[in-house]
Amino acid sequence: MKDLGWVRVEAFLEMMSAERGAAANTLSSYERDLDDLHAFLNGKGIRLMDAASADLSAYLSSLASQGFKPSSQARRLAAMRQFYKFLYAEGLRTDDPTGVLDAPKKGRALPKTMGVDEVGRLLEQAETEAQDPAPGQLQRLRMLALLELLYATGMRVSELVSLPARVLDQDGRFLMIRGKGNKERLVPLSQSAIAALKLYGRMLATDNAAANVQKENPWLFPAASKEGYLPRQVFARDLKNLAIRAGLTPSMISPHVMRHAFASHLLANGADLRVVQELLGHSDISTTQIYTHVLEERLQQLVQTHHPLAKQAKKQE
Repeated sequence: MKDLGWVRVEAFLEMMSAERGAAANTLSSYERDLDDLHAFLNGKGIRLMDAASADLSAYLSSLASQGFKPSSQARRLAAMRQFYKFLYAEGLRTDDPTGVLDAPKKGRALPKTMGVDEVGRLLEQAETEAQDPAPGQLQRLRMLALLELLYATGMRVSELVSLPARVLDQDGRFLMIRGKGNKERLVPLSQSAIAALKLYGRMLATDNAAANVQKENPWLFPAASKEGYLPRQVFARDLKNLAIRAGLTPSMISPHVMRHAFASHLLANGADLRVVQELLGHSDISTTQIYTHVLEERLQQLVQTHHPLAKQAKKQE
């Protein structure tokens, strides 16, 4: 005799196919997921038709303990919701036990970043190439200036490539950036960024004079593009090519990864999260909190290095 619970599952699958036109893959997925739930409940001596919210919650917890990703757990929960809603709609149950179940929280993926050594190799390669007086030196100086500015400020790539030419007239150690929502923020420049900017500015002026350019371009990184400045896609492509020449993995490097490196390295060296928020131009601290893993690692290291009990444990080893 067939298990009555599984008979209901078959009826549910028929309904999903006939009334809702569910695809074959979707039906197979629901069948597998409900079969797994059925087996779990059977092992606990609970009938599929009679499962309470606590039983279903225990099932989800078992998935988590087995190492299932939140996305996989969420898919199982979706199948359960559809099934028990069907039972409720058909009058086969007087309640929906999935109504109080929360979807598993998806962990926010940590951003890709680069180590200090990797950034150093990239900048060193850019500097070496920029010193080459062969034709095309302006483009190589431009790359060096772009990288130094990016790593010094953590700017968004769109903010970087669209910097105005008047930046070259500034003689201070700070840069005013116009970011999202037209909001302005002040960021400090490193000595190497200032030096790279000056070298690039001088070469740009020399090239413009030699080409007898009459009309002054309003952009710091002018280009023959629709906007009039260097397209971010071109910068990203050139950055990957530079990474290859520096012996780095190009798929792991992009302007956005450099921005993450800026934030991670600041936090690892003692910067306050609120300060990093301001420098990145995040309107909400929660956006910056993706970097808290860096803070946690640093705090753990501080405790292990400076706490009296930790020092005592090391002596005893």
